[in-house]
Amino acid sequence: MRDADVRRAVMKRLSRDHRGDSDTRIVQEMNLWAGTVRIDIAVINGKLSGYELKSERDTLARLPLQADIYSRIFDQVTLVVGERHIADANDHIPNWWGLMQAKMIGTEVELSLLRSAQINPNPDPYLVAELLRKDEAISILAEYSLAKGLRSKRVKEIYRCLAAQLPFSELSDKVRLALKSRQNWLLRQ
Repeated sequence: MRDADVRRAVMKRLSRDHRGDSDTRIVQEMNLWAGTVRIDIAVINGKLSGYELKSERDTLARLPLQADIYSRIFDQVTLVVGERHIADANDHIPNWWGLMQAKMIGTEVELSLLRSAQINPNPDPYLVAELLRKDEAISILAEYSLAKGLRSKRVKEIYRCLAAQLPFSELSDKVRLALKSRQNWLLRQ
């Protein structure tokens, strides 16, 4: 079983679960942490949910760093692993993460939910703000009359201002809205 097989099965399930939901956007290979880390699949709607895939051919070597970053950004995270990783997976992820097993049955990957994802107890507002492009962040600050003097500042200062000035629930709502409306995911500012 390859990564592409697991990805196809997860995308099929997510597409089915969110069919007809115009408030949901599913993004593959979403850049995080200034583009240095990527989550395999993100589902953006009333929550920001991440899905990290580890097929039978993958290792869990990068999972501790990924778990640290994802746990500071996403409202919910689910790790989808091949059978050989089930025993070790719990050692690398927080207990609020979901866990799903991917198993090859004939020519198809079957997904089994082992543990449902819970809500992240401790997201980092700065890293959530960092999901925005500079123009998106400035636009949000302008909505709150907080953009004055910031347009020419470094983007890190803009993220700090967003994280400090907006209540987290409003910040996360605005970030999700910006991500859902984004047209060109490969453009970085």
